[in-house]
Amino acid sequence: MPEQPPGWSPGHEAGRAESLTPVAPRPLRRTLFRQSWRDVVFLHWEADPSEVARLLPPGTHPDFFDGRTYVGLVFFTMRDLALGRTPALPYLGTFTEVNVRLYSRDGRGRRGVVFRSLDCDRLLPVLAARAAFGLPYRWSYAARQRHDSRLVYRSRVRGRDGPTGHVWIDVADEAMSPRPLDAFLTSRWGLHESLRGRAYYLPNAHPRWTFRRCDLLGWDASVVAAAGLTEPVSEPVSVLYAPEVPVRFGPPVRLPAA
Repeated sequence: MPEQPPGWSPGHEAGRAESLTPVAPRPLRRTLFRQSWRDVVFLHWEADPSEVARLLPPGTHPDFFDGRTYVGLVFFTMRDLALGRTPALPYLGTFTEVNVRLYSRDGRGRRGVVFRSLDCDRLLPVLAARAAFGLPYRWSYAARQRHDSRLVYRSRVRGRDGPTGHVWIDVADEAMSPRPLDAFLTSRWGLHESLRGRAYYLPNAHPRWTFRRCDLLGWDASVVAAAGLTEPVSEPVSVLYAPEVPVRFGPPVRLPAA
């Protein structure tokens, strides 16, 4: 296991951490925006805690499961993006996304994710998310293809020799129950980020995940190295597929100044 950075430990602030639950532990006060994630594929590898700690927003630290922290490469199709109670945005509200994410915990014990990159094939959502939330969206080539039970995602950041992300899986009709590690990686009810020098937590809520069994046929994770982490070379420790889940996001909450 990689050496943990000074000051971190698997149980760091564990007494104040919310327990892992399959649904959001608290209802949202109001809905800021909503969306649906379809054909979600999660790939995960163990990550070096020292690398992770350097990449997190102020006021947060790596979250651990059995003394280990992880990096995720996630592929999905975004659908029906909408603000508040308004109708879904036509065209602009549907796109393919590929993101690299880390696992964080803040001083109040809230578990979240930290996005290191989010590749999207629609320019306007990229510009809006960067301006409004400081999220590291990038205008990229991204595509999803479905051939019977086989699902393929491909992405490449625009520009010469841009980093790529790729996954190819075979999906079964059989449902599967997540392992404790899988629950740790997917029972996340918010994200941590910083905007104009201030860190914040953005809560979300959605129904519990429904996973199906799948076989991993191929992958490329060069986007992980481009996100500032060691590029994975071994097979993922967790491979998950979920057909669809509707998601709501609430207003951001500022974290105390470091």
